[in-house]
Amino acid sequence: MRHLRQLAAAAAAVCLALPAWAAELVMVEQAGCEWCARWDEEIAPVYPKTAEGKFAPLRRVDLRALPEDLQVARRVMFTPTFLIVEDGEEQARLEGYPGEDFFWPLLADLLTAHTGFVEDTHTQGGS
Repeated sequence: MRHLRQLAAAAAAVCLALPAWAAELVMVEQAGCEWCARWDEEIAPVYPKTAEGKFAPLRRVDLRALPEDLQVARRVMFTPTFLIVEDGEEQARLEGYPGEDFFWPLLADLLTAHTGFVEDTHTQGGS
């Protein structure tokens, strides 16, 4: 019995040490979307290395097969659509890909306005 309590305490300590991902960036995409491909080329390689990417890890979903655990505020019509999601619920969205120069400030503004993200202007967008 003592070993079970020690094991439970160790498991709890490990869980508490892991970061809690309160937010995620959900990219709704579909096959053949040229703007999705452009985002993949311009943003995807650096996204996980940025403050935005670390705060809101990327999750990709298909437009025609939205997962049941994702609650959207309204139907997604365009790809790409980027959803700021917390606890499975949409908080904000960016419809379309406006290009690299506009994507980063728009994303930072949405994250700041709808989550606990604090923008670091020195590292925005992987700079």
